[in-house]
Amino acid sequence: MDLDGTRERLSIVRTLLGTGMVAPTRPDKAVRSLAALRRFGPTPAAAYTGAAIRHPERLALADERGALTFEQVHHRTNALAHELAAAGIGEGDGVAIMCRNHRGFIDATVACSKLGATALYLNTAFAGPQITDVLAREQAAAVIYDEDFANLVQQGAAKRLRFVSWCEDERKDRDGDPLVEDLIARGDPSDVEPPAEKGRVTILTSGTTGTPKGASRKQPDSILPAAALFSKIPLRARETTMIAAPMFHSWGFAHFTLALPLESTLVLRRRFDAEETLKATAQMRATVLALVPVMLQRIMELGPETIGRYDLSALRVIALSGSALPGGLATRTMDMFGEVLYNLYGSTEVAWATIAGPEDLRAAPGTAGRPPLGTVVKLLDEHGHEVPSGESGRIFVGNEMMFDGYTGGGGKQIVDGLMSTGDVGHFDASGRLFVDGRDDEMIVSGGENVFPREVEDLLADHDDVEEAAVIGVPDEDFGQRLKAFVVLRNGAASDEQAIKEYVKSNLARYKVPREIVFLTELPRNATGKVLKRSLAEA
Repeated sequence: MDLDGTRERLSIVRTLLGTGMVAPTRPDKAVRSLAALRRFGPTPAAAYTGAAIRHPERLALADERGALTFEQVHHRTNALAHELAAAGIGEGDGVAIMCRNHRGFIDATVACSKLGATALYLNTAFAGPQITDVLAREQAAAVIYDEDFANLVQQGAAKRLRFVSWCEDERKDRDGDPLVEDLIARGDPSDVEPPAEKGRVTILTSGTTGTPKGASRKQPDSILPAAALFSKIPLRARETTMIAAPMFHSWGFAHFTLALPLESTLVLRRRFDAEETLKATAQMRATVLALVPVMLQRIMELGPETIGRYDLSALRVIALSGSALPGGLATRTMDMFGEVLYNLYGSTEVAWATIAGPEDLRAAPGTAGRPPLGTVVKLLDEHGHEVPSGESGRIFVGNEMMFDGYTGGGGKQIVDGLMSTGDVGHFDASGRLFVDGRDDEMIVSGGENVFPREVEDLLADHDDVEEAAVIGVPDEDFGQRLKAFVVLRNGAASDEQAIKEYVKSNLARYKVPREIVFLTELPRNATGKVLKRSLAEA
């Protein structure tokens, strides 16, 4: 008898029951929603079909244009799917989606799921040449885009089907590509015949230069992967989630997919504004706020007086991922909002690796946390052997949602079924993971291995420093040395020498940056990651 397997299955059942997903339902509605699940599998198509059956009048989403119920979203996406099919889009076809966070993103995603099409999510910060390259490589049959991206998609989408998911004034007379809203208005809202194969999802890696890679993964075969995240982050059924993180990227998209089995109401805004995010969170009584760390940083910069204007007493979870979380920011956030902070470490390729909750973030600020249910994390040396306890090694992860490989070919290194994240880290005595840095960012200075991340974390804790980034640069004497880029808080007066002395008083001499450059802000991509290649070229 497999006792370990039995225990894991029991843990999964307890976790799913704890979310409140299993609730009493009228027998006829239960039969119909189960039939939808059998027809479509655990996909967005099945989720919105089932929610429309069980809770037709419950709010599915709220954005700048108002609110939509689950029944409305179900009928809208049926109509859109029928119209896309009439235009020639079918099972297996690729549909590129370049939308900000609004109803059009949901409409396009669910319609693709109902058709069995592959949804390809384009980064809203892409330049025109990147879009052209990605559309050609992925062989997208159609592009659904917000009208303010028209010039960017023009070349790449020239010979493809094109539809506009959002324009500022849909009532005015206009020429150009058809509006998604018009397709929905004239489309048939009746149920769509399920595809023979579930559609796939392709999310692009956070490329900072050149053409990002497409990370393709199939839809899950069960709800078990969601249980892994529910085991560490206390999300609950039929609550309200404010997704501020961009939904085209892994973290924002994860909260969309987690909301499906939970039948959560999604609150969306097209552009991130720190105070507007708090206002919408308070107005909708959201219990979950999904952010990337730089967004949290901007919220904290508002200060106690501004934050205090909004009633956030319903907020139970602030969920972060996408880039490193400085320990000092974690502590300040919990001092302000309470023990509600959860930080996920992972990547587009491996999905998740570890999650740090409030207890771990208090005990060990800066930790990436511990593996959730059904996830294995090991630290390996250059030969693929597990490193001794307490030593640093390359981080390898195993879970049910690892990607299938890059759409252009190739993938991440795999050792004994575990996939590389591309990072180096170590476990502390309590089993918490700490990420030391990217394995390709390590420098050798005077014979010593140095990771910029350690210096970045230290600088982030300085009272005068708002944010910092550190890179390696050539050095005649030491081979390589560190160079720091620092953004000071308003009114701070620290100079280069003071910053160097601070580092020297806390770390070894070879970790002191050779040069400090002061900036008004760090260059970042749309998901908040610092563009270190841009810093290196500055």
